[in-house]
Amino acid sequence: MYKKTTFKNKLRLITIPQKNTQAVTVLVLVGTGSKYETKEINGISHFLEHMYFKGTKKRPSPIAISETLDKIGGIYNAFTSEEHTGYFAKVAFPYFETALDWVSDIFLNSTLPEKEIEKEKGVIVEEINMRYDHPISYIQVLWSELLYGDQPAGWDIAGTKQSVNNINQEKLIDYMKKQYTAQNTIVCIAGRITDSSALRQVKKYFSKIKQSQPFKKAPVFEQQSSPNLLLQSRNTDQVHLYLGVRAYNLFHPHRYIQKILALILGGMMSSRLFIKIREEMGAAYYIDTDSSANPDTGYLATRAGVDNRKVEKVILAILEVYKDISQKKVPVDELKKVKDYIKGKTALLLESSDVQASFYANQELLENRILTPEQLFAKIDKVTPTDILKVAKDIFQPSKLNLAIIGSFKDKERFKKILRI
Repeated sequence: MYKKTTFKNKLRLITIPQKNTQAVTVLVLVGTGSKYETKEINGISHFLEHMYFKGTKKRPSPIAISETLDKIGGIYNAFTSEEHTGYFAKVAFPYFETALDWVSDIFLNSTLPEKEIEKEKGVIVEEINMRYDHPISYIQVLWSELLYGDQPAGWDIAGTKQSVNNINQEKLIDYMKKQYTAQNTIVCIAGRITDSSALRQVKKYFSKIKQSQPFKKAPVFEQQSSPNLLLQSRNTDQVHLYLGVRAYNLFHPHRYIQKILALILGGMMSSRLFIKIREEMGAAYYIDTDSSANPDTGYLATRAGVDNRKVEKVILAILEVYKDISQKKVPVDELKKVKDYIKGKTALLLESSDVQASFYANQELLENRILTPEQLFAKIDKVTPTDILKVAKDIFQPSKLNLAIIGSFKDKERFKKILRI
């Protein structure tokens, strides 16, 4: 069972003791990401994450940062999303304090040296280049651009080459001071620990965290009245596509139904679209359907890599499956399979301390509440075939339909003609 503690400075601590493990994960989440940026500093959340590995007073170089945990076989990394930025270390339990010392040090004491900032600009530009050269990844960037356009929700989390090169030490420090505050931060510790020891150590290592009110992100503007299409034409041997609809955000009561619907469509090897597109048509190696629910946005979409000659047939087949599920109730046994899949997969994933930390901390940060796995499963169990049909009817409409494509085509009209449900 988890325990939540809120300190006087508003820093939140979540502890999840696990007896049957040899590991401990320390995760620090701060409530800021690319949705909190302006165009001038697009990519700064991600840039700052990179810079936290460049040195502190105690560990003055990148190698001093990395060696601390390499010497004990630790697993460590950081990540940036639209909504938050995270830093974590996973170690064998005797090294718990080492991990906490390391995470708190980079989080609170990074020096952001100018020399490293200039070097890191080149690293991030190459990261942008790498993803562009990898269409299976870059199609996600295009999908966000298609849905949200020229606003923070539609921008690349990594920024643009121009915006990255315009970021300097002054801008990084200003952004860090405004967003990396006690009120905006959660420390989550999962694994072989006790609540009391974790509480004591976090008080010690995070006592100097700054206190101020972080700024809020701009609201996301969404407007769509007909199917939308974004085509990026380049020579590829395979077409990569995202085909889906606007759907529900994190606080909508239908979000759990949306999740189940996505799994029925393309979340497993026995799901409808996997069977249809890969097994029956032999038209794709990868195909899956994703349900995304953020605090202010949501979508359900299928992505696939398809033979150039079969792309129109695949799009029509996906749309036909969407249409079918919005007209006929899902059989009870198929719904039960998906519910059992969610429960079984969640139980297996939560064996790991890092997944435990992420499971609880993400809920607290994004929703300001926490559901235990048992409470989550209770919500899943309540979903009926009628609920699935109702949601499918609501979201699978032409006015919510979107298609992003990367492939060797120049004529958008050939796809617009078939983009209907």
